[in-house]
Amino acid sequence: MVAKTPQQPKSEALRDDRAKEGEKLHKVLARTGLGSRREMERWIERGRVVVNGKIARLGDRVDGRALITVDGRSLSPAPEAETRCILYHKPTGEVCTRKDPEGRRTVFERLPKLKSGRWISIGRLDFNTSGLLLFSTDGELANSLMHPSANIEREYMVRVMGKVDDDMLQRMVEGVMLEDGVARFSDIQDGGGSGINRWFYVVLMEGRNREVRRLWESQGLTVSRLKRVRYGDVFIPSKVKQGQWVELERQEVKSLYRMAGLELKDVKRSTAKEREVMDRQFGKRRGRAETRKKSR
Repeated sequence: MVAKTPQQPKSEALRDDRAKEGEKLHKVLARTGLGSRREMERWIERGRVVVNGKIARLGDRVDGRALITVDGRSLSPAPEAETRCILYHKPTGEVCTRKDPEGRRTVFERLPKLKSGRWISIGRLDFNTSGLLLFSTDGELANSLMHPSANIEREYMVRVMGKVDDDMLQRMVEGVMLEDGVARFSDIQDGGGSGINRWFYVVLMEGRNREVRRLWESQGLTVSRLKRVRYGDVFIPSKVKQGQWVELERQEVKSLYRMAGLELKDVKRSTAKEREVMDRQFGKRRGRAETRKKSR
């Protein structure tokens, strides 16, 4: 008697067939950082996406060999199952665009080069603001973290010029009407200083353009220095100086995915060469600091 080969359940067979077909196109596009899944569906409907020379349709699936172009520009998708996240300490004087028509330095110039995919900025900092800036190869993660519904805290250290009183602080916590709607700090803590130059730590739950500066300006005050020190659960490490980046630990990456409401992917680490470059930069900083101490 010949034993019968057990049949695969229909649901599992369907999943296997879909896996062979590839991944849904709008998910692949979202992961590159172009926009949310829903927005990518709209782009496909408008005929902006071409796969292997043919205009894409909603529901199309693609594999790793597919040639994808959006508005005539070729795309290099990041691996589906992997993610990589880094923290960059942005100096003032850098812009958060990939290319600047005025020729200014961009935040992407110092980041490690990728063989596939690209770095996607999680939020932005303006030209005169320094501090913590996060990057990921997972565009869906970046879009989810930046969406207003995520309600993620952003903490800034700010130096203010002018006389600050309690009524001003109270108004900025309760809410101030700006040209693009009501804005408020969810928390303000005194950071020290005296006279007309005082430091404060402020927390926002959104990332509108120049919102911190505009809130203080609404009270007749001027922000002379502004630095982001925290994004959600991620703080800027003291060892990471301006112009340097550092790989996020797995626990920090896990926290980002939790805040975004997404399932954690495999965390890909930096290459040995990249780690060597960063260690050398940190070493140079330590070496200069030790030299200054000895000279004293």
